Amino acid sequence: MKITFLTLVAFALSLTLYSFAKPNTETFSLTIDVKNLRNEKGVVQFALYNKDGSIPDEDYENYYKILKGEIINGSSTITFKNIPIGKYAVNILHDENKNGKIDKGFILPIEGIGFSNFQSIGLTNRPNFSRASFELKENKTINVKVIYM
Repeated sequence: MKITFLTLVAFALSLTLYSFAKPNTETFSLTIDVKNLRNEKGVVQFALYNKDGSIPDEDYENYYKILKGEIINGSSTITFKNIPIGKYAVNILHDENKNGKIDKGFILPIEGIGFSNFQSIGLTNRPNFSRASFELKENKTINVKVIYM
């Protein structure tokens, strides 16, 4: 098989142009604010989800990213950076004993929990990804209410 000089130049040129092509890797920051925590014990755990069916996630096994924030004056704020465009949901845990899981009494959590788009949680108002999710297509700040049962 004979490769012509012109074919070789065309291949080299396409390889060079391809290496300069920039894929659409635009990312954004998502800042999450939590206020009115009942005390300053422990930390606030911020779990970010990006898949349908990923929440509820009581054992924190299905998250996309997770961060812990310190509590100052009854509030905590974190920022997830380098997040691609997409659909996301947030789950918050006021982890008073810093064990990384939702501690429960008989049935209900004894520590505060919260989800994006939720002001209350109950038998008829249970969180899921579809109801808690939002679109991220620019830098964004959201407030999440922590609910103590």
